[in-house]
Amino acid sequence: MIFVTVGTQLAFPRLIDAMDRIAAGLDEAVIAQTGPGGGAWAHLDHRPGMPPAEFAETFAAARIVVAHAGIGTILSARGARKPLVIMPRRAALGEHRNDHQMATARQVASMKGLHVAEDEAAIAALLAAEGLEAAEETPGPGRARLIARIREFIG
Repeated sequence: MIFVTVGTQLAFPRLIDAMDRIAAGLDEAVIAQTGPGGGAWAHLDHRPGMPPAEFAETFAAARIVVAHAGIGTILSARGARKPLVIMPRRAALGEHRNDHQMATARQVASMKGLHVAEDEAAIAALLAAEGLEAAEETPGPGRARLIARIREFIG
């Protein structure tokens, strides 16, 4: 099963519409948490929101998670060791107030198991890939520097 999530604050029609078209050609269930606003998607098991327990259960059961470039989703994928395909929201398309998700995607693109897709074709290619790498909770190189600075400050 593929789980698609856009977070709880904003709808993300570009991602959900793309996943509906992709799901039409898949032989796998696609469950989508679509955010506010509703819509009709023929190939998705969709709902605007999910209670936390249902969200966690669906996330844990997913083979792959597809999402916006939200930090909460990225941290959840790393903690659950799930492959994550992210499509950042773009301010120029009216999907967010600024391009912080584009910046987030650039920062996490080199992390294991976090796969950035700029468009529908890239999402489809990643979903079709064999053995898509899962995310890990390994600390990045900045963690050691942060700990050293905190120790220096305290000491």
